[in-house]
Formats: sequence, structure tokens, C-alpha cells
Amino acid sequence: MRNWLMLCSALTALVIASSVALAVDTAPPKLAVGTFKVDVTPPMGSPLCDALCPPAAAIDDPLWARGVVLVPTDQKPIVLVALDWVGVGNDGQDAWKQALAAAAGTTVDRVAVHALHQHDAPGCDFGADKLASEFGLGGKLFNVEFARDAIARTAVAVKEAAAATQPVTHVSHGAGIVEKVASNRRCLGPDGKVKWVRYTACKDPEAIAQPEGIIDPKARAIGFWNGDEPIAVLTYYATHPQSYYGHGRVSTDYPGLARALREEALPGPLHVHFNGAGGNIGAGKYNDGSPEMRPELARRVAAGMKAAWDASVKAPIDESTVINWSTRDVALPPGKHLDEPALVAIINDKNAAERERLQAVRHLEFLRECQAGRKVTLSRLRIGDVDLLHLPGELFVEYQLAAQQLRPESAVCVAAYGDYGCGYIGLHDSYAQGGYETSDRASRVAPSVEGVLMGGMQELLK
Repeated sequence: MRNWLMLCSALTALVIASSVALAVDTAPPKLAVGTFKVDVTPPMGSPLCDALCPPAAAIDDPLWARGVVLVPTDQKPIVLVALDWVGVGNDGQDAWKQALAAAAGTTVDRVAVHALHQHDAPGCDFGADKLASEFGLGGKLFNVEFARDAIARTAVAVKEAAAATQPVTHVSHGAGIVEKVASNRRCLGPDGKVKWVRYTACKDPEAIAQPEGIIDPKARAIGFWNGDEPIAVLTYYATHPQSYYGHGRVSTDYPGLARALREEALPGPLHVHFNGAGGNIGAGKYNDGSPEMRPELARRVAAGMKAAWDASVKAPIDESTVINWSTRDVALPPGKHLDEPALVAIINDKNAAERERLQAVRHLEFLRECQAGRKVTLSRLRIGDVDLLHLPGELFVEYQLAAQQLRPESAVCVAAYGDYGCGYIGLHDSYAQGGYETSDRASRVAPSVEGVLMGGMQELLK
């Protein structure tokens, strides 16, 4: 009898221990991640670069929507997506975010949509197309039906990713130098004004001889791990991503090719690349625009990505790890040059070039959005000592450098080219320096934008 009681006691203890172990094993992870990748290559004949480039006539390589669904314990999911498109602005941003938020079971403010800004790629702004349609220019900026289909297909992929997450046990971060790619586009003369603009490619020996100027030379890599296996790699690098363009040949250009090289070298995890604050940065000092330079620039960027990955430091995700998503909504000030009657006159002028009329449409759409009280969302994801910052427009690199200075103890990665409706975003003083980027043609915001954005960044990062 005694032996029987001892056996029962032992079995009871074993059941209790097994139940405790099972409870521990089935406890939800503090952070989980799902990945998605969707082909968003436009059909032939589609407008490219908001009709600033010839329409799609060939495909050199496919375009992708890539991203992650991050699910922190006791928080709603977070969706980060990088598009191989020129830009997504205004109502385009709203449509993407609403669809992906619904698919992931989260709120719109917890979705960040960014473009890589390749020029042989489509844009998306449904409000601008609606406005253009009122003047007989509907469908001229981008392929509307295709854009809606791309959003719907990406939403399906996000829903599947949210239902198939893996635990994240570690997050890694590292940085590596990219050699001979980025250079500042705006070279100043002795009078403090822009004397040369190096753009994407440059053949002017005098402009090429100018110093690199202010850039961020580092590529950054963030890894999400399940034990010893990386699930996703997020990379960041600030530059205009064109080697050559304008021939109707759809391409991810050299950042996309660099991403592909890293996928080949590191198969398994999904590789997602974000363009940093590269509004005043390009490859002009090191790129003559020849087709041969595209794969060479890709190899240089890939080398920097590899250096960042090789230098990465892994940190465990445990109960002490801070995981936080925060946002700030800011109103971007429209430039004084956005005059509604003048813009309407240009759009109505059927003798004007269609390109000029469409550009006026985009100016007017942004102005009306501002007048209606539209705000853009700045967001920050903090995971331990990693900070991912999501910002709008074609930002000057100084915003990225300022963000890093606000949290020097953290790995700060900046994704720009979020809401694209505003165009270029310079610094206050750069608007008086001249140059294309801060011209009335390229930038839709007032010089006071610097104070607005820097203030929002400080609130988020401090």
C-alpha cells in the first residue's frame, strides 16, 4: 500500500511538472515576426515616376513589396513595408495603410509604408488621380487599377504573415561603410549658393572633383532571429537609388540588385531594404550613368550591407527588453509658391506640356490636403537599443544625422520616403541656397518645415 501511495505521489508530481513545463513552452513570445513578399511590377504601358519617365516598355527585374509583421506581447501588430516604387503619397498612403492594418488586425497608425524611390517604377496617389480626372488627365500619373490590385494582393500576404509568425529570441544590429556610392548632390560655391548639382549621374569634371560633402556613409542591418536562425534582415542606406533611368525599363536599380546579392549570399531570411534620408544624396560623384555602373554600384552597396551584417551584435529578447511603438502627427507647412489659381490655370492650359500640367496637379493636391488639415505620421519602433524611425518625403540627410545624434547610445535606422506628397524636404537655410531640390518645382513645403520635423523627431526619440 505504501509503495502504491509513493507511486501515485510520484506520478502526480510528474504531471504537475509536465503541466508547468507545457505552460512555459506555450507561453506567447515577447515578440514574434511574420514576413511577406509580393510582386508589384506594373504591366506594360503603365506610367512610371509619376509620368516624369516614359511608360513601362520592358522589365529588367521585378519590383517587390517586402515587409514584416511584428507582434509584441499584449500589443497590436506592427507592419513595416518597403516598396520598389518611386513614392506613395496622400490618399495613396491612406489606402495602403488601411488595407494592411485591416489585414494584420491592427490600427492604421501602426503601419509604415515606404518607397525605395527607384525612378523606373510607378507612384501612387489616388487623390491626385481623382483631381487629374477632373481635368481630363485621369490615369496619366499611374496605373490606378494595378495599384489597387497591388494593395489588395499585399494585404492578403500580410494576413498570411500575421497568421504564421515565428518567435523572435534575439535582435541584432550592425553598421558597415559603403565605399564610393553616396555623395552630396548640392555643391556650394564661395557665395554659399548651390553652384553644381551632381544628380544621379555626373560627367562634369569640375563637379565630380568636389568633395563628397555631407552624407551618411553607413549601411545598417537589423536582424530578427529565432535561436540561431535569422528570420528577417532589414537594411538601411541613404542615397538616391538610380544609376540610370528614363528608358521605360522597369528596374529595382542598384539598391534592389544589392539586396538580391545579399539574398544569394545569405539565403533563408527575408531581406527588406529601406531608403534612408537621401533627398540631397546621389551617386553622381562616382557614377557616369553608363549601364556598366549599375552592377558595380550594386556590388558596393552589397559589400556595405555585408559589413553591417558581419559586424552585427545579437541581443536576447527577454522580459527586460523594452518594445515600444510611438507616433507623432505633424502638419507640414505648404510652400508659399503653391498658389491655387495659378496652379488651376496651368492644369487647364491644354497648350501646356502634359508633364507640366500633371506636376501642377500634384502641387495642387498637396496644397488642398494641407488646407483640409492633413497631418503626416512620424513613427518610432524601439526594441531594446534599436530605434527604427519612419519619416516622410525626400528628406535631406541632415535629418537622419540629427536623429542619430538624439540617441547616440542606440542603433538608429531611418526610413524616409514615407508620405511622398510633400516632395523634397530641405533644411530652413537650404531654401535660400538655390538648387533643384529646394526649388518651387521639387519641394512643396515651406522652409519652416525644418522646425516642424525636428521637433517631432525630438519628441519621439527623447
